[in-house]
Amino acid sequence: MNKSDLRTKFQDILERKNIDIPLVGTATTAGILDLMDISGTNRPEADRDPVKMAKLASSLHTVAKFEVIRYPFDVTVLGEALGCKIDPGTKARTPSIISHPFENKPEELQIPGNLLERGRIPVVLEASRLLRNEMGINVPLVAGLEGPADLASYLCGISSFLMWTVQKPELIKEIIDKCIDACIICANAYLRSGADAVVMADALSSPDMMGPDAFRQFIKPGLMRFTSNVDGYSILHICGETDSIIPDMLECGFNAISIEESVKDLEYVVELAHKNNTAVIGNISTSRTLYNKDENDVRKEAFGCLDAKVDILAPGCGLAPETPLRNLLAMVESRNEYYRLKY
Repeated sequence: MNKSDLRTKFQDILERKNIDIPLVGTATTAGILDLMDISGTNRPEADRDPVKMAKLASSLHTVAKFEVIRYPFDVTVLGEALGCKIDPGTKARTPSIISHPFENKPEELQIPGNLLERGRIPVVLEASRLLRNEMGINVPLVAGLEGPADLASYLCGISSFLMWTVQKPELIKEIIDKCIDACIICANAYLRSGADAVVMADALSSPDMMGPDAFRQFIKPGLMRFTSNVDGYSILHICGETDSIIPDMLECGFNAISIEESVKDLEYVVELAHKNNTAVIGNISTSRTLYNKDENDVRKEAFGCLDAKVDILAPGCGLAPETPLRNLLAMVESRNEYYRLKY
């Protein structure tokens, strides 16, 4: 398949048409050390320099052979733009939030009119432009941003956020609404800059963290408003064992869902998603398999995902920096082998 066909195939997958052989790639963070060493582009510099961000992202295709690539390499960009201080991390450690500017005065949270000029958002926008227009990377580009629960917890503190879902539900609804406003502004800018799709990653929405009822009450309405106002393809990634909220995720209007290996019944999830005209991305274990095991283990797990008819074979979540390149290459090789054997 030539490179121009990859973007068409990606669009077809997200529209659930003309699907035969799945693509291989990632909708979650994937800045691994091997790719940094080969590309000569290290983090945290690649998190703040658009040329370096684009170069490291492109290596997911040129070196790891992925057919769908995702950038940036962390999920704190919107939080930083809205006033959170971050620890920039190191080559082997991703950025993290270290301050919560609205923890004591959540009512003061407002989305600034110049949001797209703040923090690292301009870096991601320029990296998109470079990848699409100047580097010849004519493969599907997926730009990531944090979801409303994660963003609200960054701005107000995770303990306060979870406590307020019980004690101050109206306040939480107001905060989530403002976070969704920021997500919509950022997502549309990413799409205009050259991304083929945006992926919203919202770890705190996991049933393991806030519970299915709170997700339905506070997060689901915002996600539905997000997809109604985003001018392009969108993907939702929620960490953990999401079985109890899969139907709700599918009702939010995203073109695809990205799921971890923690789901109990992948075949059922795929079947339900396809009935809802939604693609499924996943779900090779990042911690158990891609990080810790070898190519044969990757092959076995990849075959299981392909048996379940996932639409894009991908890591189940963000990759640990120490994940070996050979296991990413094994994902592509396993997909190719699977379909050679099948046909």
